[in-house]
Amino acid sequence: MSKTSLLHELITASAERAPASPALTSGRDTLSYRELDDQVGGLASGLMALGLDRGERVGIFLDKRTETVVASFAAARAGGAFVPVNPILKSEQIGHILRDCNARVLVTSPERLPLIAPALEACHDLRHVILTGPLAKPVNLPAISIVLWADLLATPSRDGHRIIDSDLLSILYTSGSTGRPKGVVLSHRNMVAGAKSVASYLGNNPDDTLLAALPLSFDAGFSQLTTAFHSGARVVLLNYLLPQDVLKAVVREKVTGLTAVPPLYIQLAQLNWPETVTEHLRYFANTGGRMPLETLKTLRGHLPKTQPFLMYGLTEAFRATYLPPEQADIRPDSIGKAIPDAEVLVLREDGTECGPNEPGELVQRGAHVAMGYWNDVEKTAERFKPLPAGAPGRQTGLVLPEIAVFSGDTVRRDEEGYLYFIGRRDEMMKTSGYRVSPTEVEEILYATGIVGECIAFGVPNPTLGQAICVIATGKDGHPLDAAALLNECRQRMPAYMVPSVVDVRDGPLPRNPNGKIDRKTLSTEFEAANKAKP
Repeated sequence: MSKTSLLHELITASAERAPASPALTSGRDTLSYRELDDQVGGLASGLMALGLDRGERVGIFLDKRTETVVASFAAARAGGAFVPVNPILKSEQIGHILRDCNARVLVTSPERLPLIAPALEACHDLRHVILTGPLAKPVNLPAISIVLWADLLATPSRDGHRIIDSDLLSILYTSGSTGRPKGVVLSHRNMVAGAKSVASYLGNNPDDTLLAALPLSFDAGFSQLTTAFHSGARVVLLNYLLPQDVLKAVVREKVTGLTAVPPLYIQLAQLNWPETVTEHLRYFANTGGRMPLETLKTLRGHLPKTQPFLMYGLTEAFRATYLPPEQADIRPDSIGKAIPDAEVLVLREDGTECGPNEPGELVQRGAHVAMGYWNDVEKTAERFKPLPAGAPGRQTGLVLPEIAVFSGDTVRRDEEGYLYFIGRRDEMMKTSGYRVSPTEVEEILYATGIVGECIAFGVPNPTLGQAICVIATGKDGHPLDAAALLNECRQRMPAYMVPSVVDVRDGPLPRNPNGKIDRKTLSTEFEAANKAKP
């Protein structure tokens, strides 16, 4: 493929190779690569006309639509940095993100602006709001100019700032499950290297159609754009309400590549898939947590000719590992090995490398490692640390430190080098003297075949240290029998792992902004509710 090093060059290079090829579908409209590149160039010129300086942040608060994509790549082309804001966030969260990143420009719609206008008044650095269309009623923002998208696209062409691949490109805000969202700072090098690496093992090519179902504010969601544009493929943007909407889009658009998170796959696995889907769906990829084995088995039954790619990634490193499809039957519970051009280590607390099957912290080094957390020295120092002397790849003669990302995830590596996720350090449960991974408990619950969705977590207990609690729903709309589930657990688990409580809920369970089951909120609410009981 092309020798691109900056994000916007992915589109330009594909436009030069095949200008008429379809690049982006939103609703009934499809842009060719030439048309997409022209729109990106036009808006980049408009941003320069507004006075956007090198590295200044452009917030984007829209659903998945053409303008969302154009604004992201135009900010990069102008030499600024784009900050995609998840469209399901509320006004207070949006205001926090825009203030935290010192956004200079905000791109939004006339329908969304009135809802967030009060929060924008406190965004001290915000100077311009770009609207995708005219307002029905005026909005009073005295210190902020409001300009129309169409007017900026008509701006005379001008060059953006000179930038290099290590320059700031984007700030992706995590879901904030442990407090206010943190902004992960990514460079052009991070994203472009990630695009090339992922596209290489997925085999993306100009004949592919990728479905962008995940939020574009999520690293795996935005990766659908970067891998497709690097490969000259087409991306279909989808804002969905129900899992059926995703399946309908896969069929309608003859999608060849689908990437989603486990909660969505759990729901998709329960649908009736037309037999024709597996003829064009070349692969499905999982990210954002381990897919339950029962779900994987069901999906593979629906899609016998479709390759499964089981992936693991950190926003702090854009992408990390993948399991090749041919290994899915051999070790379906593995997260695989490092993606191309990255190295993943398993280290003890003293920085030395773990032996085979010895649990340790997953640490990633290489071009994908992010630039830290925006404006947060303390949290950056906790997660982004120098590799210890003598770590693999570090020679003793190297005197400058190399910063790696320490994931906080506990994994093990088997004798053949395949990695297995055990759990997040801050989520591991200590019960009856044993350390138990919530993921391990959940995997067994799904294997019973009677659970639709579930999460496991620990709550303080004076006898056990922590009691294992489960919140679960029934499968296929059927009510869940808690007693039957506990009986299954006793047959499948050691005694210390059997849940003390099964809290049955109607599905689906609530999600965080990235589409994952919101473990933190559910466990916090459960603990608070039970403390309040007499």
